[in-house]
Amino acid sequence: MDCAYSNQLHSLRSWASSCLQQGFLSDELFQQIPIAFDELAISARDNNQQPPLLVAFMGGTGVGKSSLLNRLAGEAIATAGIERPTSREVTLFHHESVVLQHLAAALPLSTLNIHHHHDDENRHVIWLDMPDFDSIEVRHQQQVLEWLPHIDILIYVVSPERYRDRKAWELLLAEGGKHAWLFVMNQWDRGQPEQYADFHQQLAVAGFLNPVMFKTSCVLNANDDFAELVRQIHTLSGQVQRQLLLEFQNQRRYQELYACLEQFDHYFQKADFNHWQLHVNTIWQRSTTNLQQGLDWAIRETAQYVAENVGPLKTLEIWDPWAQNRLGDALDEIGLSASEFGFPDKQLRLELDAIGSKANKVFHHECEIALRRALMHPGNRLQKILLVLTALAETLLPLLAMAIVAYEVFVGFYQSSLEARAYLGVEFAVHSGLLIGLSWLIPFYLHRKLQPSRKTTAINGLKHGAELAFHLIGNDINSLCLKQAEQHSAHCQQLAGFKQACAKQFKQGIDDTEIQRLLSQHG
Repeated sequence: MDCAYSNQLHSLRSWASSCLQQGFLSDELFQQIPIAFDELAISARDNNQQPPLLVAFMGGTGVGKSSLLNRLAGEAIATAGIERPTSREVTLFHHESVVLQHLAAALPLSTLNIHHHHDDENRHVIWLDMPDFDSIEVRHQQQVLEWLPHIDILIYVVSPERYRDRKAWELLLAEGGKHAWLFVMNQWDRGQPEQYADFHQQLAVAGFLNPVMFKTSCVLNANDDFAELVRQIHTLSGQVQRQLLLEFQNQRRYQELYACLEQFDHYFQKADFNHWQLHVNTIWQRSTTNLQQGLDWAIRETAQYVAENVGPLKTLEIWDPWAQNRLGDALDEIGLSASEFGFPDKQLRLELDAIGSKANKVFHHECEIALRRALMHPGNRLQKILLVLTALAETLLPLLAMAIVAYEVFVGFYQSSLEARAYLGVEFAVHSGLLIGLSWLIPFYLHRKLQPSRKTTAINGLKHGAELAFHLIGNDINSLCLKQAEQHSAHCQQLAGFKQACAKQFKQGIDDTEIQRLLSQHG
């Protein structure tokens, strides 16, 4: 397997696992990631030689796979005949110069039967006799699937009686686009040209427009295509053809991986943060209005208590079970809306529950601070300005009135001494007293009237505290939504990187006509 592909697949699985844990990816999509497998390390003792071609025989029960392998090997190395349907062995047959450095850990090594040969003509080929995938043994099918990723050429063996087997057809449709195939109708001594032609048409349906097909028979002096089959395998084991097959395998792997990434991209593109944020704000504004209206009575009752009991404030009890339930309903609605707009809701709902659990403390904390500040500085800004002005007028206006009266007394005394007329009378004294009194009484009265009541001050302070509390809770909710959006954006950027790296590996395809015949046109 291509090292770059292996590394990319490992990185993709690590990223997808993180997305799955965070809820950004469904388990169903995660299962679409191609399964990573350990490479079957095969080499020759001579470093100048290329790794051999791994050729596997596949087919249903009784089609003669083992007999065909024995004929190719020139000796009985595979169990054939009546014992085969119950055999648990996978037979691997290779030249003595070939070294199996290690076998992939996932392979069924306990059922592997290895044989060596000395035929130099077949030194570049490793034969593998696979279990009957239509056997009643489920493990046989699993062994076939475990070996498939490591195979270079699949020789699909059928018989005239069993070339239309349903399980064989299903496997061909599922794996046809992932491997290079040769097709053999074995036991041809019992076959008919019509059956061969019908098999050819069946392969066309599976995507093989011009399949490479052979007729073989394992009887003595058989008149068949066995020699052509051997020559075809030797040709494919050559360096040029081998390299083309490797390119094909890599291309199909990257195509499968890119198709998986396309599904992920389509899934992530469903997320719509802007509309989700508007929806969340609408829910929260509606819920805040309902909570403020519902808590108005409790705020007024608390303010009445504060007005009637001057002294240290006791613990406030405004937030009640009704308010907690209404808040919980709002948070549940926000959590459920996440999935509607393409965002995960599982972790979000847990974090929203945490916000709801501390809402009581946040609300009472903000209300108590706002109440204390209001009682220390009662009234609004306009009231505070008027109170200052009336307080000054309460002092300055009487002083000004007394100054005017004193001036009139001095002037009257001076004029009376010059003109020898009577001094200031009772009427002046009454008017002067009224002027001084009114100059103090009017600002004093206004100052008292402008002074806000303790109850009103408490109501305003508690309402202001409630607004601050709802604002803080709303900010926490928006922060959670923004966190989801940032995580989603980061995952999208990583996904784009995976797609770009995968797209770079695509080539125009394989131009070799003979190699094209081995490949299904169904991707």
